Amino acid sequence: MLDIKLIRDNPDIVKRALSDRGMEADVDGVLALDERRRGLLVEVEELKHERNRASDEIVALKKSGGDAAPIVEQMKEISERIKEMDSSVRDVEEQLRTLMLEIPNLPQESVPVGSDPESNVEVRRWGEPPGFTFKPSHHWDIGEALDILDFKRGAKIAMSRFTLLKGAGALLERALINFMLDLHTREHGYTEVFPPILANRETFTGTGQLPKFEEDMYRCTDDLLLVPTAEVPVTNIYRDEILREKDLPIKYAAYTPCFRREAGSYGKDVRGIIRQHQFNKVELVKFAHPDKSFDELEGLIADAEEVLTRLGIHCRVVSLCTGDIGFAASKCYDLEVWLPAEGEFKEISSCSNCTDFQARRMNIRFKAAGGGKPRFVHTLNGSGIAIGRTMAAILENFQLDDGRVVVPPALQPYMGGMTLIE
Repeated sequence: MLDIKLIRDNPDIVKRALSDRGMEADVDGVLALDERRRGLLVEVEELKHERNRASDEIVALKKSGGDAAPIVEQMKEISERIKEMDSSVRDVEEQLRTLMLEIPNLPQESVPVGSDPESNVEVRRWGEPPGFTFKPSHHWDIGEALDILDFKRGAKIAMSRFTLLKGAGALLERALINFMLDLHTREHGYTEVFPPILANRETFTGTGQLPKFEEDMYRCTDDLLLVPTAEVPVTNIYRDEILREKDLPIKYAAYTPCFRREAGSYGKDVRGIIRQHQFNKVELVKFAHPDKSFDELEGLIADAEEVLTRLGIHCRVVSLCTGDIGFAASKCYDLEVWLPAEGEFKEISSCSNCTDFQARRMNIRFKAAGGGKPRFVHTLNGSGIAIGRTMAAILENFQLDDGRVVVPPALQPYMGGMTLIE
């Protein structure tokens, strides 16, 4: 959520940022409701002042033996009016919050301006594509031939875009989770957490998934939803709390299964395990000092990138343009992995600095060591990284001409010393 003072003082900047994002929001409606709210508050304060004055008069009249009945009646009328005005203020505030929740974060000035992924800017690459003497197969063909990915039975158990992992496939999935968690906790300084994978609506609203993206969520009973990413529960750990400046940055790594309906994505990556309704992911979340959050973003994308460099997979980092960054993000990098069968890069992690946008929605602040009014923290998140897409990249990049797949050396200790999937 943006600061209402920012919208009030710089409406043209907000409107221009929305235009750069290719999005619409009722900024004028927000300004009108804000003005109405402030006018009501002034009127309420004047009425309360008048009620206090009348109360003093009543006390004085009773002491002097005068008739206070007319003033008592007047004070009752004022109190009733105050009650009505307070109700009006609450209604206006609710309408204002509803509109505010629909406005995305403002892109940071270094974000390239553009309307679609064509305007994204490549920052760097690592490694080279593997050189094959044969036409590389797609990961779904490799997985079925090795009997480690079973798409038909996954669909039979649930529906399409659910996959049954078997044998070395299940082992590879588990190995990747443990490898990533060990790397981030033992070498990158993150603390591991395992949060609930069901969360309430307030939690989803705090990170910006609601109300805008409700159609993409799986809803359960008791008004709970399945998390689409560990960002949702982990970023809410400190909702309505005040942190200490000396504890920043706070860095968490979390593995969770994730669930997305993928509404509106029909026809995209329908084969294989790139776009599933259920998938595993290791997520990285940071609570950072506002003065250092963009440095923390650089560290975040580097931590995610190291997963692929340790595995030895060709990848690149891309800075997303204004029309491609997420709703809550002020700046976002995508980490993309090379898929030889398709001959292109595929997004495997998005790392975002949400500045104080989420913290305002969740009321997460920190108290400076030198005192003063608490300030909102900056929140950052990124995949560290998506497990299924990493598996797809391994199957395609390390395939042999006879259909077997080489296990990357970094994963072999996690797979009981296995060197080949065959």
